[in-house]
Amino acid sequence: MPLELVTVPCLKDNYAFLIHDPQSRSTAVVDVPEAGPIKAALKARGWRLTHVLLTHHHWDHIDGVAALIDGTEARVIGAAADAHRLPPLDRSVAEGDTVQIGGATGHVIDVPGHTVGHIAYHFPESRLVFTGDSLMAMGCGRLFEGTPDQMWQSLSKLAALPPETQVCCGHEYTMSNARFAQSLEDMTPALIFRLDAIARAREADMPTVPSLLSEELATNPFLRATDPALKAALGMVDATDAAIFAELRARKDKF
Repeated sequence: MPLELVTVPCLKDNYAFLIHDPQSRSTAVVDVPEAGPIKAALKARGWRLTHVLLTHHHWDHIDGVAALIDGTEARVIGAAADAHRLPPLDRSVAEGDTVQIGGATGHVIDVPGHTVGHIAYHFPESRLVFTGDSLMAMGCGRLFEGTPDQMWQSLSKLAALPPETQVCCGHEYTMSNARFAQSLEDMTPALIFRLDAIARAREADMPTVPSLLSEELATNPFLRATDPALKAALGMVDATDAAIFAELRARKDKF
């Protein structure tokens, strides 16, 4: 049975995600920007928190952990490579490891770039991937620690997941990312359609995440570094895919 998913807005533009296994009643949260909204979402559904999955160490993904788990037996899981700068972990994981939320198995994927210890969690049977600040809706995270080459390799791993996978990223940056995509080339039908959908969602104060990986493959410029049309629009037809990604990230940093 697929996990139930709840998107929880936090802080100014962050998201946490609750995943719940109805059979075992196990419930995990992915990233904890603040405790209050997550506690409220759990209480509204009568769910008991059993696991905390952390993608990376930035404060706006971990600051609420201590307050959230206080008085619970929830197990905190995060990257072994980042254990020294994460809240105290009950379990340290790396690529190739799995996490179990009731009957659902999540696979840990190493996705450095935004930070060097960043990980993602893929639950194939539920068609969910939790990408933190690596792959984002219409974009990708800024390279605070990693290199363009590292991030391109990370995004390539995520791009290879099944296209029906829902991408659960950590921020509501979709409209600004879409405007950047719009600045790069003539508008494609897919981009026109997605811009309209994003605008309607935000006007209704609705999240634009999760998004389908198929949508990202069609419209996210950071996943389209292999696309000859985008390369031509950038005037870099002979450049490598990694060089195209690096140029895109450099332009986005100044956009």
